Amino acid sequence: MNTILKSKITNKCAWVGSEIATQTDWIYQLSPHMLTVLEQALEVLEAKNLNAPEFEKQDALIEDAKFLAQIEYISNELENGYGFIVIRGLDANQYSEAQLANLYYLLGLQMGSVVTQNARGDLLGYVENVGDKNKKMTRVYETNEYLPYHSDLSDVVGLLSIRKAKQGGLSSIVSSSTVYNRILEQYPEYLGYFYHSAWYDHLGEVEPSLSPIFSYYDGKLACRYLRHYIELGHERRNIPLSQVQIEALNLFDQISHDPNLRLDMMLEPGDIQFCNNYCVMHSRSSFEDDEDLTQHRKLLRLWLKMPNSRRLAKDFPGRNGIPKGLGQVGLLPLS
Repeated sequence: MNTILKSKITNKCAWVGSEIATQTDWIYQLSPHMLTVLEQALEVLEAKNLNAPEFEKQDALIEDAKFLAQIEYISNELENGYGFIVIRGLDANQYSEAQLANLYYLLGLQMGSVVTQNARGDLLGYVENVGDKNKKMTRVYETNEYLPYHSDLSDVVGLLSIRKAKQGGLSSIVSSSTVYNRILEQYPEYLGYFYHSAWYDHLGEVEPSLSPIFSYYDGKLACRYLRHYIELGHERRNIPLSQVQIEALNLFDQISHDPNLRLDMMLEPGDIQFCNNYCVMHSRSSFEDDEDLTQHRKLLRLWLKMPNSRRLAKDFPGRNGIPKGLGQVGLLPLS
């Protein structure tokens, strides 16, 4: 039986934030050649009067072998490396916001397929403090509130920083493999629960569906954690979480928030962060915006389906995007 992984994960994906915080191998600096190729593709788009997300890969086809080899490197790091990468080199002062969006979208299209992020069918998300906190259907990323650790419904999630907040708004990530190791080492009696399917109130589904938090398949561990969705899913199914299940979720949160394990970073304007949702959970601290509306914090988000993504078990189905047109009942979504 190998359904439950009983040995410690020692791969690069099981990183500890305090140990890699001063390292630079998770930062990818765009070379002059990479920038030149992207800018040439940008010129093609502008000549066709196309703006993200209203274009496809073929509209500005990139065939430069050196460039594509670097895209393969980035994709491999996301699947077989740390599970995240921060790309720097876009000068936010050199490009307009539309140009930054186009460059970002171009990069995403080279890596994988862009999938929808909400029932409206949006392919490019705008992460801004524009939502009404008093409305139940306002998604947390549309506010300035703290965003709990979670994973999104795609293989990879990307964020491009357009503007920082006046104060706060740190991006925080944690390795789900490291969380797993800590549970295995210190609380093995709870491990089985995380493999047991829970009811998730997933975005884009009429009714809650089953999925485990951890799934070990084909030699790799995958994680899907959205506690708010689990609690709502069980509530809607009228299947209360048991005390031991609640304890397990509390334990998961406690470990995830260990300041020694997590990696905090400020995404500067022009920075791009990509995270593999199966092995990295992400969060964001609360923030305060500038009084000037034109200076409010703003990021652009992509959800990507990756061609090199890990194989998933049948009871851990892929969730690449939110089906267009499907609403959700009683759900206050995260991101």
